[in-house]
Amino acid sequence: MSVNAAEVLEKHDATAAAALVRSGALLPSELVAASLERIRRFDSGVCAFAHLDEALVTSAAERMRGDFSKYAIPGIPVGVKDIFNTYDFRTEMGSPIWHGFTPGNDARPVASLRQEGGIVIGKTVTAEFAVHTPGPTLHPMDPRRSPGTSSSGSAVAVATRMVPLALGTQTAGSIIRPASYCGVFGFKPSFGLIPRTGVLKTTDTLDTVGGFANSVRDIRLLLDIMRVQGRDYPIAQQRMAHAASGSRIRLAVVKGPKWDFAEDYAQDALLSAADRLANLPGIDVRHLDLPGSFAGAHDVHETIYCRALAYYFRGEYQARTLVSPLLNSMIAQGLEVKVGEYMEAINRQTALAAELEEWLTRQEIDAIVTLSTGGEAPLHEEADRPDNCLVWTLCGVPAISLPLFTGPSGLPFGLQLVARRFHDFPLLETATTIFDVLRGGSDAARSE
Repeated sequence: MSVNAAEVLEKHDATAAAALVRSGALLPSELVAASLERIRRFDSGVCAFAHLDEALVTSAAERMRGDFSKYAIPGIPVGVKDIFNTYDFRTEMGSPIWHGFTPGNDARPVASLRQEGGIVIGKTVTAEFAVHTPGPTLHPMDPRRSPGTSSSGSAVAVATRMVPLALGTQTAGSIIRPASYCGVFGFKPSFGLIPRTGVLKTTDTLDTVGGFANSVRDIRLLLDIMRVQGRDYPIAQQRMAHAASGSRIRLAVVKGPKWDFAEDYAQDALLSAADRLANLPGIDVRHLDLPGSFAGAHDVHETIYCRALAYYFRGEYQARTLVSPLLNSMIAQGLEVKVGEYMEAINRQTALAAELEEWLTRQEIDAIVTLSTGGEAPLHEEADRPDNCLVWTLCGVPAISLPLFTGPSGLPFGLQLVARRFHDFPLLETATTIFDVLRGGSDAARSE
């Protein structure tokens, strides 16, 4: 029995689509053709893709034959942020300096996806060097508004159902924020759980590979494919948690140091959701404050970020005419940071990560519940609100944005869940439960 590939792409998630391919009801070439058709229909209005090659991906899909049962994502179209090396697409990193650059190899996360049958449909738009100067991508529901930060091309590609899966990275809030604004699921895993080989580096202790999808189970699928496993990775192997800690879900509602910048409607939405969860059997909810030391987390992050940019982009900085004023100013700020100041910031990062781990363990918390962003997407001319995404990035812990809220303009924003480092799988179990009870229905049922 064959199925309509366009309908599958529009209404189903990657997990369901992959099952159809494995069953023989859908061919990879049909799914890729449907993806390319949606890109032709929608991308001119949102500019999510930086590089496309229809003949290339069509040929790759047509060459997929035989037994698809051995693949996790046979024929599934994947958008890849344009800071990941790809052997068959240019990698230009949102900068004219790297125009036409062809690395000739795949970043390791991309190679892992291809090994499981994924088809790289194209490269998605990134901010310049994945920092702050945005590319041409537009919000999928309102072009007057920001689609988020540097991974916005991937978020928009998923939100418009041009692809079911897309890769992004987060150094501050570049996965959680665009996921929140565009109304999709965005996941930043534990630092170091997905290898960064072949991915543009902006910092040593912050850059994290993650992704976007239209269901929690697809997020888990991405994580399973790309994460490090086995004896060669003893830290992840020993610390990785695979099961929920108990029959009850223990949640802490945490406002965070930038809570006051959130819109009133966003604060009300989070607190109302917490009240609903507190009234459900099997869920314990407490309202807690982070230790006072986290008030300085944003300053620590800024010191590390700017100094690392000054180190890694000193060559680009010298070619000032090809680097945006914003990146130039961040590099100039980083050049003023002395080595001792940088090392002090790194030590404070390590201390904050240890303190968060100890605090979550002592408080017996399975997940923090907080806002993904301080509200719906701002207008382009408005400054983005400060939020708490970078706190969790700084501490290396997993975080997921769930598309649960709607602002006064009818635009989405997310609820964020955070857990202890290497508790990624329990976090995703908790996310599934919370999304299902707050939205109603099943994460899986809505995608089949």
